[in-house]
Order: sequence, then C-alpha cells, then structure tokens
Amino acid sequence: MISRRRIFMSAVAAAAVPRVVHAQKAELQMAIDGLPQLHSLQIQRHDELVFAEAPRGPGLERLANIKSCSKSIVALLLGAELDRGTFASVEVTLGDAAPGILPPSAAPGVAGISLEDLVTLRAGLGRTSGPNYGEWVSSSNWLAYALSRPMVDQPGGRMLYSTGSTHILGAVLTEATRLSLLELARVHLGGPLGIEIPPWTRDPQGYYLGGNEMALHPTAMLKLAVLMRDGGRFDGRQVVLHDWIKASTEPRAHSPWSGLSYGYGWFLSPSGYVLGRGYGGQVIAAQPERGLAVAITSDPTRPARSGGYFGDLMRLLEGPILALG
Repeated sequence: MISRRRIFMSAVAAAAVPRVVHAQKAELQMAIDGLPQLHSLQIQRHDELVFAEAPRGPGLERLANIKSCSKSIVALLLGAELDRGTFASVEVTLGDAAPGILPPSAAPGVAGISLEDLVTLRAGLGRTSGPNYGEWVSSSNWLAYALSRPMVDQPGGRMLYSTGSTHILGAVLTEATRLSLLELARVHLGGPLGIEIPPWTRDPQGYYLGGNEMALHPTAMLKLAVLMRDGGRFDGRQVVLHDWIKASTEPRAHSPWSGLSYGYGWFLSPSGYVLGRGYGGQVIAAQPERGLAVAITSDPTRPARSGGYFGDLMRLLEGPILALG
C-alpha cells in the first residue's frame, strides 16, 4: 500500500524538477553571457528543444559558415556511399578508387592511401591547413597540390589535421559517383533531414571544397546533431547506416592540439560527446547517453583554440549543458 508520506515526497520531488531545470538554465544563460564570440546555441534533450537563442550574430534562420564541421559532413557522405556499395570498404585505396586524380608529381606511396586514412586525417601527407592553407588555396590545382605534399608519416600513422585530406576524399566521392559533393549532400542529408544545402566554394577544377566553407542554418546543424545522437536515425528513418555511425564514433586517432580522440570525421570527448568542430567555434555535438543534441555557431572570423574559446565551449558542453541531460 502506498503511504501518504510516499505520495507527499513524490509530489515534492516532482515540483522540484522545474526549479532545478530553471536553475540549470540560469547557469547556462550566465555562462553564454560571458562568451562574446558566441552567436547561437541550441540544445535538444530527447525530443524537447530546451534552449534556442541567438544572442549575437545573424540568428537561427540565417546561413552560417560551418567551417571544418564540413569534414564531418563529408565523412557521413562516405558512409552513405559505402552503404550503397560504391566502395567495397574503407580500406580501398586511392589507386583503386580514383586513379585519375593522382598527379605525376604525387609522392611514392600516395596511391596506397586508403579512404580510412583520409577520413581519419592519417593520410601521411604534409598538411595543407594552418600556415600552409593560404598557399594551398592560392594554387592552380588544389588536388595536385595536396597529393604532391611530401609524405611526413606512413598512411594510417599519426593524425595530421589537414583540409587537403578531406578535399581529396571529396574528390574521390565525386569521381566514384559522378555526382558533386553538393549533389551527394543534398541526396543523402538535405532531402532526408529537410534542410537547405546551398552551393559553396569550388576549387579551380570544379570540385566542391571538401572540409571547409559549407554553410548551413543553425537549425540544420541541430538536425545533424540529432542524427548523430540517434545512431543515424532521423524522424523515424534510418538516414545513415547505424554501423557507420558506430564506426565513426570509435577512437581511431588522437589530436595533438585538443587532446580529443578522432573517429571517422568526428572528434570524441572523454565525457561522451561526438563533435564536429569548425574554425571560430562552430560546433555540431551529440551526447547519446544523455539524449543531448547541441548546435553552436560563433564569430567565424575569430580563432577558437583549444586553450582559448574552444576550451570555453567544451566547459560549456561538459558543465551546464551536460547537466540538462
């Protein structure tokens, strides 16, 4: 028999929940007020949108440059094409998948770089990001430039963060499917998620830039976070193969900059977050155990280093946001 005391205590506990949530949101609001670089923040807990504000910037319904979160998108497109049977596995090499893109100036061993090496940023090629980025995008042939970088490690070795590696992967997808990255993104993600994916930067040969400069609405970023949180499902439909999402969220490399692990195009935190991360503080994040999906946009013109603003965002994710789960 249920006692009056138990009924009373249950009622007190139920009444306390809104107060706790209100206190957590107040803490969250205080935290974002102290981040002048932050443009927008959305948090979905299970099916409930618990926070959606754009204190600065163009707002939630205007396109935002997601910068290197684009790398995570390209990784999802690779998974979709593996599911379609375009490639036998992630172990397929450049020499087999797209030999036509290999320039005569390519270093020995480049043909043996696998799709997995590219999507995990372990191609072994010298980096095109950081101080080399400007020279790379000023070149007359971005693919030839990236593929002609010296081999500074063995394919599958250490993580070498390089947009050139993801650009090569995007070109492989285009060559194998005869569809541009834009078309692939619209087929595999735009239509199923009901999101707009406008054209973005192309290289001199017409390939869409793989790994940077895509633009999405912040609300679309949140849908991608939900997709990752829910194992590739969205609105009752399996959009991306569950096995690919699972494989993508297994640590395969380690970032020397942030200390985070890296899977197939996604950073992985010890606290259970799966993260797409872009310059300036653009973030697509999922925390499956807590049922959280998060989208963050920030000033794209200012850096977000791991020891600076990105560190602030990680403390936001692992503090007041995680507490909402």
